Amino acid sequence: MRYGDKVAVDDLSLTVERHTITAVLGPNGAGKTTTLETCEGYRRPQAGTVRVLGLDPVRQRRELLPRIGVMLQGGGAWSGVRASEMLRHVAKLHAHPLDLDVLSERLGLEECGRTPYRRLSGGQQQRLGLAMALVGRPEVVFVDEPTAGVDPQMRRTIWELLGELRRDGVTVVLTTHYMEEAERLADQVHIVDHGRLVASGTPLELTRGGSVATIRLVVTRPFPPGAPESLRRVLGDATSVTQVDDLSMVVSGPADGTTLAKISAWCAEHDVLPESLNLGARNLEDVFLQLTGRELAS
Repeated sequence: MRYGDKVAVDDLSLTVERHTITAVLGPNGAGKTTTLETCEGYRRPQAGTVRVLGLDPVRQRRELLPRIGVMLQGGGAWSGVRASEMLRHVAKLHAHPLDLDVLSERLGLEECGRTPYRRLSGGQQQRLGLAMALVGRPEVVFVDEPTAGVDPQMRRTIWELLGELRRDGVTVVLTTHYMEEAERLADQVHIVDHGRLVASGTPLELTRGGSVATIRLVVTRPFPPGAPESLRRVLGDATSVTQVDDLSMVVSGPADGTTLAKISAWCAEHDVLPESLNLGARNLEDVFLQLTGRELAS
């Protein structure tokens, strides 16, 4: 997929297995939104093939739409419509919708049912969007940032609901900027960057490193120019160094005291004052930063 001279999706190939929660992760501009929009039938791919439940999302859209649910990151409802009215309207578009009272209670929508959409908080809009995606009993549901703006208790509720959907045989395709969310929920993770698939696997497969550990270095003032390359030369080829921002770097490499000693010596030599130096096993965020060199964004 191209937008003018920009290649948004570049020979990307991935598969989502049925009855799983699959997370598609990527920084801003990585191409994940365009990829999912082609799966949802909103965009026609300029090259390649897309199939959802064996159907072409564009040519066979009428057959596919009753079988999928789509939660948009923002919008999806009229500005002045009340939350309960919007949910009832969407329910009437489906042959066998879920019980609206049960769904509203589960997602905490009863309290805001009579509130116009434009006056809902960001978290309430997210919950309404998720309810609209689920009310038609979809076989596949695409959820974009389902817990953005919600409180911790509701986040846990949404996590439980997505887990129940998977156990009931629903396939969930998830995009999120919460790494904990992806690591906790996903059976499979696809990491996309610059329009290409850069890694796939279960969270365990992606984070498993054997003797590899992650060291997080946080400093009190910005690193000097060329700091990641300089530190990488000191640590050697077996170690990768990614600068997260002006004050922090992530080092992935051998989990031994020698690496920590070399980092401390490098800091002293370059007049860098550490605020913290933490050693631990890799998590999904560490893998993401190592692969893309960028923080995850919505």
